[in-house]
Amino acid sequence: MIAARRRERDYFQSSPEYSHLAHRMGSEHLGKMLSKHLETVIKSRIPGLQSLINKTIIELEGELTKLGKPIAADAGGKLYTTMEICRAFDQNFKEHLDGVRAGGEKIYGVFDNQLPAALKRLQFDKHLSIENVRKLITEADGYQPHLIAPEQGYRRLIESCLVTIRGPAEAAVDGVHAILKGIVQKAIAETTELKQYPTLRVEVGNAAFESLERMREESKRATLQLVDMECGYLTVEFFRKLPQDVEKGGNPTHSLFDRYNDSYLRRVGMY
Repeated sequence: MIAARRRERDYFQSSPEYSHLAHRMGSEHLGKMLSKHLETVIKSRIPGLQSLINKTIIELEGELTKLGKPIAADAGGKLYTTMEICRAFDQNFKEHLDGVRAGGEKIYGVFDNQLPAALKRLQFDKHLSIENVRKLITEADGYQPHLIAPEQGYRRLIESCLVTIRGPAEAAVDGVHAILKGIVQKAIAETTELKQYPTLRVEVGNAAFESLERMREESKRATLQLVDMECGYLTVEFFRKLPQDVEKGGNPTHSLFDRYNDSYLRRVGMY
């Protein structure tokens, strides 16, 4: 091979037709030129090859994610896997409630907007109208009926107003319950580990909804108990102070609707 290249080089150098191009002739020069061209082509194709490789890696990783991690064969391993998946779901649910993920802030809207708006729609002016108050006082039989302020009449007046809060209170519980159900569905969808186990995903959802349903019933009972407690909490002293409040600067000419504003409702314990 070396001798052949030497003869080839001598031929081009001694030939009058190629002597001026001898440095660019021969298989050795051709090999160098082809190597440079191949190097240029390879360099130009490297970014595309890298992109193709990265894309393939991402696709394969996506397929592996869909297939999930290897399933443990023993009972202990399966239990550990189940607990880890439930812990991931619990973390996602907690992040929604804590505000890390969207959705939990809607619960504030129930108490900041829905409940106050429902309380304002209650017809307190009907229950506290002059005619109704006069009727209740006239029909009441207190411990000392000859007094101007019979206790039983006041209590009936209090109960007739506070009992109407039961509806908005129950609606607030239902509103929070609906929001929590939506958060559970979001947390399940965001728990990628559950995608590998459809049956477990269904069971986790059913368990969460059953728990929320049970807590809704318990919350309703506790809420209604609080309303009932408020019915017995307000005393006659509150109503005895109302005329004094008017004398100290209140305006009795205001309509009943204006008088029962937010500050008034807070004073009587309805907020």
